[in-house]
Amino acid sequence: MKRVSIQGYPGAFHEIAARTYYPAEQIQVIPCDTFEEVVERTESHEDCDIGMMAIENTISGSLLSNYMLLYTSKLNIIGEVYLRIKQNLLTLPGVKTEDLKEVYSHPIAIAQCREFLNPCRTSK
Repeated sequence: MKRVSIQGYPGAFHEIAARTYYPAEQIQVIPCDTFEEVVERTESHEDCDIGMMAIENTISGSLLSNYMLLYTSKLNIIGEVYLRIKQNLLTLPGVKTEDLKEVYSHPIAIAQCREFLNPCRTSK
């Protein structure tokens, strides 16, 4: 069974990308807290065979820090996955979006939702 390290945990977009890339194979996803950890664990080859990490995002652009991680590592890019990201905004029952004052999430997720979260947006 192929072991794939990802930044994130079960259900994260990186897990979806890994399972999309290997649709016909059973894989074991190795969760990591950071992209640095993905690179370290993949380079050490101790508990994973492959690492998967985002380097481009259509909305928020290139993830330059991940490019630098790859550049300074011994790893090579062997493939790519295009994954449509769908974010969900969850609230307690009865809470309306116009009642929200703050939204907390990962900075990339916030960037991906900037247009929706912009209080000055116009109705279409």
